[in-house]
Amino acid sequence: MTQIQTATKLFDEGFACSQSILGSFCEDFGLDRKVALKLTDPFGAGMRGQSETCGAVTGALMVIGLKYGRTRADDLLAKEAAAELAQEFVKRFKERHGTIVCKALLGYDISISEQYDIADESGYFKTKCPNFVRDAAEILEQIL
Repeated sequence: MTQIQTATKLFDEGFACSQSILGSFCEDFGLDRKVALKLTDPFGAGMRGQSETCGAVTGALMVIGLKYGRTRADDLLAKEAAAELAQEFVKRFKERHGTIVCKALLGYDISISEQYDIADESGYFKTKCPNFVRDAAEILEQIL
């Protein structure tokens, strides 16, 4: 199973976008999947229901950090590599979707309970969000 397939499977099972992304890549970079799922749980729904940065994006940035992030404050090469890849990821995601902001991606501000209910009843979480998860995983595969 590819990481794209794993990410979409995790999302279909009920995990948040952020969990689906980090959960599908984490073990390749030495992070236990259970730990990854716990770590990313508060990032779903645009920073836990705030409708801000898409969870697929935050999960992807964590993956980039796992692979290229620095472990020493003076490791400026690692810092630069992680920053460049993070910027490249965001650029590509925006090229596909126009934004990285959850409320703009969905067309609803899900931090407002009435709008959350409309998005949920309209099936947006099952029709739109899987595309964001799939695209985030695909972009990661391309840039990593």
